[in-house]
Amino acid sequence: MKIARNLTDLIEAHTLRNEVNKLPLLDPGYLQGHRELRLARMALSFITMGYVWQEGEHGIVKTLPRNLAIPYCALSRLLGLPPILVHADGALSNWKKKNPSGPMEIENLDLIVCLPGGDSFKGFFLVTLLVELAAVPGIKAMAAVINAVLECDDRSLKRALEDLASSIQSMTEALKQMHAHVDPATFYGMIRIFLSGWRDNSSMPEGLVYEGVQEDPLQYSGGSAAQSSVLHCFDELLGVRHGKDSAAFLSRMRDYMPSSHKQLVLDISAGPSLRHYVLDVGKPELMGAFNGCVAQLVALRNYHIVVVSRFITVPAARVRERRSRAEPSAEILTRAPSSLEERGTGGSGVMSFLKSVRDTTKEAAIPWDGNKTPTA
Repeated sequence: MKIARNLTDLIEAHTLRNEVNKLPLLDPGYLQGHRELRLARMALSFITMGYVWQEGEHGIVKTLPRNLAIPYCALSRLLGLPPILVHADGALSNWKKKNPSGPMEIENLDLIVCLPGGDSFKGFFLVTLLVELAAVPGIKAMAAVINAVLECDDRSLKRALEDLASSIQSMTEALKQMHAHVDPATFYGMIRIFLSGWRDNSSMPEGLVYEGVQEDPLQYSGGSAAQSSVLHCFDELLGVRHGKDSAAFLSRMRDYMPSSHKQLVLDISAGPSLRHYVLDVGKPELMGAFNGCVAQLVALRNYHIVVVSRFITVPAARVRERRSRAEPSAEILTRAPSSLEERGTGGSGVMSFLKSVRDTTKEAAIPWDGNKTPTA
C-alpha cells in the first residue's frame, strides 16, 4: 500500500513508473477474505491508472509491466471485474471515516487512495459515495415493491413506491453537493484523464498490453457512473427501455460491475413487471405513486445533465476557444486531454447519451391525467 498511499506525490514527481518497475511480482495468494481482495484490487486499480496516465495523453505507455499486470489480472478474475479502475473501486471501496463513530457525512469522510486533483478529487468520489448511500433506502424499497406485486398487496406497494421516489429525490440532493466540493477546471483539466480507459479513446486506439497475461493489447472502458448498478436496477424495475445505442452501452457497462451487483440487475429484469401490474390493477393511487418514481428518476437525470454541463461541456468549450486562438496559458484547463472533449471517461458521447436516457425515462410514465383510464 505504500505506493498507493503516495500516488499523487509520485505522479507529480514523475517517478511512479520507476517505483512500480522496482516492485517484486506480488502474490495475491497471501490475501484472506473478500475485504482484503477488494482493497488490494482497488489499490492496484489506482496504481494502474497513475502508471498509464502519469505523463498525460502524450506520454502514454503501451504495456503494463508484468509485476503489476499479473497480480492485478489475477485479483480481477477472482472478483469478476475487468482489470481497470471501475465505479465500484472509486465510489464504493475507496473511503474511510475520520472518526469511526461519527456520521456518514462528507466532513467525516476521507479517501484511502488519491490521484492528482487534491480536494476536488476527494470531493468527486465522496459526493458520488453519498449519492450511492442515498440510494440504499431505494434498494430496500425495490425488494418491498417486488414482494408487494407478487402478493398483490396494493397498500404495501404504494408505500414502497413512495419510499423509492423519496430515495431517488435524496440522490439528487446528494449530487448537488458536487458544486461545493469539486472545482470544474480541476476536474476537467486534471482529474478526468486518470479515470479514462483504453477503449474508444483515440489516445490509446489499440488498447493496453498486460505483460505476462496476454500478448495482444486489451481494451477496457474507463470508470463511469453508468457502471453503478443502482440506476440499472431502477430502470429495470420501472420498465425503462432505452434506445438501441444507449441500451448497448449500458449493457456493456454491466460487465464493469461486481458480479453480485450485475446479478441483482438481471434478477430484477427477470422478475414480475411492475408497470404491467399497475396498469392491470388500474388504481389511481398506484399509478400516481409509480409515475412519482419515474418523475424523480427524470429529475435526477436532468440534474446529472446540469452537472455534466458545468464540469465537462462548459470547460471543453473554454479549452477549444483557447486552442483556436493559440493562447499560451498555464491554466489547469489547458492540461485536459483533447481525446476526451465532450466524451465521458467510459467512452460515450456524454451529453447525447445523458439526454437520450433522460428522454426514454420520461416515456416509462403511465399516460394518465388522473381521470381517464390509463393506457400502456
